Amino acid sequence: MNETNKLSRRQVIGGLGATLAAAAVSPVFAADGRPNNNSNTMEAQALQDPTTKYPKPPFNGQSQPWPGLASKMDPRPDHGEKSYKGSGRLTGRKALITGGDSGMGRAAAIAYAREGADVAINYYPTEEPDAREVIELIKAEGRKAIAIPGDLRDEAFCQKLVSEAVRQLGGLDIVVNNAARQQSLPSVLDVTSEEFDATMKTNIYAPFWIIKAALPHLQPGSAIIGTTSEQAYDPSPDLYAYAQTKAATMNYVKSLAKQFGPKGIRVNGVAPGPIWTPLQVSGGATQEKLKQFGGQTPLGRPGQPAELASIYVQLAAADASYATGQVYGAAGGGGQP
Repeated sequence: MNETNKLSRRQVIGGLGATLAAAAVSPVFAADGRPNNNSNTMEAQALQDPTTKYPKPPFNGQSQPWPGLASKMDPRPDHGEKSYKGSGRLTGRKALITGGDSGMGRAAAIAYAREGADVAINYYPTEEPDAREVIELIKAEGRKAIAIPGDLRDEAFCQKLVSEAVRQLGGLDIVVNNAARQQSLPSVLDVTSEEFDATMKTNIYAPFWIIKAALPHLQPGSAIIGTTSEQAYDPSPDLYAYAQTKAATMNYVKSLAKQFGPKGIRVNGVAPGPIWTPLQVSGGATQEKLKQFGGQTPLGRPGQPAELASIYVQLAAADASYATGQVYGAAGGGGQP
């Protein structure tokens, strides 16, 4: 190689290096010509101690008629109303969530809307005040918000629920079976046939009816999510009926994941531990248990619905495409899985 060629090569390499160095320190411009400094301005998130992040027991004694309202609880649960930040993970998706007025259903509804999904929520008619808040939160994100009140213990209503969600959303690709009935009764002798029937119909029959009605509308890539519980694995003696239904939920998640896998439809579950929701104050826990609710966990407190929102998002998102038949736990250090 002669000296002229060597010089030219050094000049090219040197020029390339200078260009790369300049690019590394130059701002990136958006389509409108303004600097886009998102990658350089992201602030570090301060660490938060999970043991002190939310209220701990003892709590005040309180009781509400079934099914209860989150807005009347003390302290009021956190569903992510102010804290959940979306990033477009569910843009264009269409979700139906039962029990979407409060608890994990409300947390999922808020998160889904902030991730770009249109959302239909179902709730018992007496839960209208809580449901109205959720609808307004969804609309505030510029997403379609559909309210469909009704009793899930009625097969005809469950079929109507799905058809209305499909019609008003313009399709359906996420189904979250979250609504549940939980009543604390000390002995099996105290469980009436009417109570047992109401629990089974709310927690097990309703998802059965809803999934059957939804399946013809679900395309490959759709997701079904069931809310099970640590009660499925370690039942409390006073939750005889409820615990059975949560074990059945865990089982149908795994069964339908195998059945729907070849169709490209994923089925997963979320298994919360003690979570601060209206279930507890409307008959789901004794007053003694309520006052110390969640205190037995390693974190020393109950969970808040907001702390499970990201799990519902993950199980619905396309980047979780290999997760099916799974049950994700969130129990403050106790429980299974």
